[in-house]
Amino acid sequence: MVDFSFTEEQELFRNSLREWCKKNLPLEKVREIEEKQEVPKEIIKGLADLGIFLMTIPEEHGGAGADWTTACIVAEELGYADISIALPVFFLVETSWGFVIDKYCSEQVREQYIRRAVKGEAFIGISTTEAGGGSDIAGMKSTGRKEGGYWILNGEKLYISGTEEAKKWGGGYFLLVRTSPPPVPEKRHLGMTAFFLPIDTPGVETVKKFEDMGRMGISTGGFVMDNVKLPDSYRLGEEGKGFYLTMEGFDAARLLIGATCLGAAKRALELGMQYIKERVAFGRPIATFEGIQFELADDWAELEALRSLVYRTAWMMDMRYKQGKFSPTEVSKYISACKLKAPPFAFEVFKHVMLWFGAYGYTKECPLEMGLRGIMSYMIGAEGTLNIQRIVIARELLGKEYISYRAEKGS
Repeated sequence: MVDFSFTEEQELFRNSLREWCKKNLPLEKVREIEEKQEVPKEIIKGLADLGIFLMTIPEEHGGAGADWTTACIVAEELGYADISIALPVFFLVETSWGFVIDKYCSEQVREQYIRRAVKGEAFIGISTTEAGGGSDIAGMKSTGRKEGGYWILNGEKLYISGTEEAKKWGGGYFLLVRTSPPPVPEKRHLGMTAFFLPIDTPGVETVKKFEDMGRMGISTGGFVMDNVKLPDSYRLGEEGKGFYLTMEGFDAARLLIGATCLGAAKRALELGMQYIKERVAFGRPIATFEGIQFELADDWAELEALRSLVYRTAWMMDMRYKQGKFSPTEVSKYISACKLKAPPFAFEVFKHVMLWFGAYGYTKECPLEMGLRGIMSYMIGAEGTLNIQRIVIARELLGKEYISYRAEKGS
């Protein structure tokens, strides 16, 4: 018999986090964060005290040693509380990429940055996107060349989460650059190396802060690397194998995005159900109209289906790391399904409920528009576009020889 229950410890943790969010993150506070475009440090400190940041790294490294199912619980609860998606982005970026950095970094990096980020005293992020492309990771232009015990890094990264937070609090980024030409054109992913790049390294200059349309509580910006001299001790993993580390980080982040969308969609439906019971039109509550009832029923059913998918995938992720039960590519297929389906679904839920609210739903007095704008970032390209997820799924279903961009080149 399949057991779909959470452990007692997970249920207790969910309840304690939910109570903390209810007390410290009411929708009025979420709106304040959105308007001030900054998460208060006391919120970060409070969540750090709960042990949620970089919670998946081992206890001996300062983390909680949490599994990915528990991390999804946190993402879901944060998505429910902060429908603007700012705090969920903060959490998932640090939890996923902090996990990969900690797994492959030197003790020096771990001591100086990872342990501080666990306490909410530093920011850890991901920097792969460049001006000429986002999802085409293997096509990036940033470079690194080795000189003795150092690497000389050049290039520019844009649309990077948390640049203002990293500058203010300290910290740095998972960085991927090309360090050697690919052996053959069809293997562009080879010859790339990953590093941990502290934001205050000489030669790193942060560039403009972008005014995103949503998730305003966490900044988006970029930085330029001009002959940055980085010790080899800041390299992550093997030279030339950085692409694989990047994919590991994307998998973790995509899974948490799926869980975040569950929480946000659930909150939207709850707000909607409360409203349609109270709103009277044509002499009766609009909750009695089948046009609204049927849409609600469809949304609830799909939410429950997606919730099963996300948590089954989290279980697969745990089995992969704990027991080697599933291959990385098999888990990636299900993770891409989560990323493909959850953000568009959550977006549609917010749109449906805003329509139930009528004119009020189109105002900023109504909190739903924060969710609509925030969820959009997950659809546009955060941790890979929706079409990238389709490519991953089709690749695993059909085989690598049927990948479209390779077939077009006759490879």
